[in-house]
Amino acid sequence: MPNFSSDRILPILALALLGAGCVLVLWPFLTSLVWAAILVSTSWPAFLWLDRAVGARRALAATLMTLLVTVVLLGPVVAVALAMADNAAELGRAATALVKDGLPDAPAWLASLPVVGQTIHDYWQGFAHDGRKLMAELEKLAKPAQAAALAAGGVVARGSLDMAISVFIAFFFFLHGEALASRLRVAMERLAGGRAAYLLGIVRGTVTGVIYGILGTGLAQGVLAAIGFGIAGVPGAVLLGVATFFLSVVPVGPPLVWGGAAIWLFQGREPGWAAFVAAWGFFLVSTVDNVIKPFIISRGASLPFAVVFLGVLGGVLGFGVIGAFLGPTLLAVGYRLATEWTGAAPPATSAPGKE
Repeated sequence: MPNFSSDRILPILALALLGAGCVLVLWPFLTSLVWAAILVSTSWPAFLWLDRAVGARRALAATLMTLLVTVVLLGPVVAVALAMADNAAELGRAATALVKDGLPDAPAWLASLPVVGQTIHDYWQGFAHDGRKLMAELEKLAKPAQAAALAAGGVVARGSLDMAISVFIAFFFFLHGEALASRLRVAMERLAGGRAAYLLGIVRGTVTGVIYGILGTGLAQGVLAAIGFGIAGVPGAVLLGVATFFLSVVPVGPPLVWGGAAIWLFQGREPGWAAFVAAWGFFLVSTVDNVIKPFIISRGASLPFAVVFLGVLGGVLGFGVIGAFLGPTLLAVGYRLATEWTGAAPPATSAPGKE
């Protein structure tokens, strides 16, 4: 008699091994695959409009949309890389001046800070106009700074490569989007039954809310801040813009950047430019966060600050530069689905094709 137990176990084992092999092959590209799916999902309405505009020629529409995504995503990455190179040279010249002349005199208001003000003031004043002493102190930080710079360069390179691969994959997602969505819907219906459409709606709304509402406005804040710093002549304008983007997930993050730049300009006896940076930051940079973000994110769902903050930091540590977008998106989707699973049951929905 045939062994029915073996007849069942062997196919399952073979499928498990096949699945593990597929995951192993695709694992280096998993970040790019997920980000490509997010890109296509959030830009699908625009792609459908473009497809209609070119006469329903799907291959042409997918090509044009991929080129557009390439310009939107990789263009800023290249521009930021080139600008950061210029900023690094500018910071290098500033460092050379510091080594030659030492730090300027510590500002008087620093000593009036409670608890640590006088200590910081005295420490700063010890390096004032003494380049050799400052250089000796900075040498202690040379190796850690070099290691940090190399690590940062690796993260940027990895993020750029992941971004390029994700754009390439996105072309095929655009080309076969309906078929892929149909298969995903069938798989979800087999797993979740009649609630599949409801859960997919939650996922899509959350992804859209995070990409447009949180990360999109953070990117807008970073760009606006960099423009303002550049106009005012603040050194390292692009680097400060990048810092504004990453700190945009913190409620008081961007004001720390543009407020610090305004103080620096004021201390440099440029009160006019200091007032300009303060006004630019308050009326433009912060307006994006306080007005535009709530309007856009209302399309999705309000998310706790901790989810977005940990998503950005953990995403960068886990996935590189692209993790700044991917991390909070994945964490937000997981949070929403967990909330849905553990919360009150929604109104009953009928299965597709049934009333």
